[in-house]
Amino acid sequence: MLRPICSELWPGNTTDVTTLLPVIERLKTRFLIARICIVADRGMIAADTIAELEARNLDYILGVRERATKEVRGVIADPAAWVPLSILKAADRGTTDLLVKEVIRSGVGADGKPWRRRYIVCRNDAEARKDASRRAAILTALQEALRRGDKSLVGNRGYRRFLSLKPGRRFEIDPRRIALDAVFDGIYVLRTNTKLTPLQVVLRYRDRWMVEDIFRTAKSLLATRPIFHKYDETIRGHVFCSFLALVLRKELEDRLAAAGHNFEWADIVQDLERLSETEIEQDGKVYWLRTPAPGCAGPVLRTLGVALPPLVRNAQPPPRPKPQPRRRKPRRRSANAVTAASKPLM
Repeated sequence: MLRPICSELWPGNTTDVTTLLPVIERLKTRFLIARICIVADRGMIAADTIAELEARNLDYILGVRERATKEVRGVIADPAAWVPLSILKAADRGTTDLLVKEVIRSGVGADGKPWRRRYIVCRNDAEARKDASRRAAILTALQEALRRGDKSLVGNRGYRRFLSLKPGRRFEIDPRRIALDAVFDGIYVLRTNTKLTPLQVVLRYRDRWMVEDIFRTAKSLLATRPIFHKYDETIRGHVFCSFLALVLRKELEDRLAAAGHNFEWADIVQDLERLSETEIEQDGKVYWLRTPAPGCAGPVLRTLGVALPPLVRNAQPPPRPKPQPRRRKPRRRSANAVTAASKPLM
């Protein structure tokens, strides 16, 4: 189960790669974690970091740059059998259908030590079709640009990967590069040293996407960025408020799941934002009119135990009752009190 547990701040010129290992050590010490598995995307991990993770016997599931090395390209082309895998989407929106294969590479390093690398290759046919469509659009625009002789577009990275330089300093579209690019359509590659099954590895890596969605929410909906502060204390306070909002979001999602609801976060935000009240005045009286709870707003509020006000309510407070005059109670005399008149005359 994913749950935000803490937040860390670093100077703005700190690279992500250098923060990973110190954060791991602090988490293990602070929360007494005995076993930890690192799940990270392609931009977080360098070769030295992977070596350090393995030296510390830490489990990891890492995204791999598909085009980075000859070894990874060979892993994608490996003839291992594909296994179909379907993952349910949230809010009953169908399934994500993948083809998955496991590829093992091993050998002996320059230092004479044996090494073994385990890769999980995933192919999403729906994403493959999107990649092919995007490439076709780029090639159409590139052909038009080359016909106009607009060589300035060659500096565009999206165009450059499909071009080759011909004699006479002419740029032409290279069919071999197009075919090579098509090999990576809908493909992503994972590297892991865990003993998890390929299905478990894919599911744990997909959890990372949920974390990224939370960060996107923090940057947009919760307005974490931009930060208009110049002191460390105020910046920490600003980020802490955003982190606290993330904790509350997770608590809300857990309560909804326990109640049997499976709403998309975007739908929750949209439907709650549509709730409103309007003030109207008629015949000298002021009323509040509330909109009906749209979509999933009603179930969300009921799950939280929040009662909505009536659809129509009087905005003027009821008249205060007139104060009743206080009745003075007679003074009670003590039974032992003896007045002078009651004493017998001597």
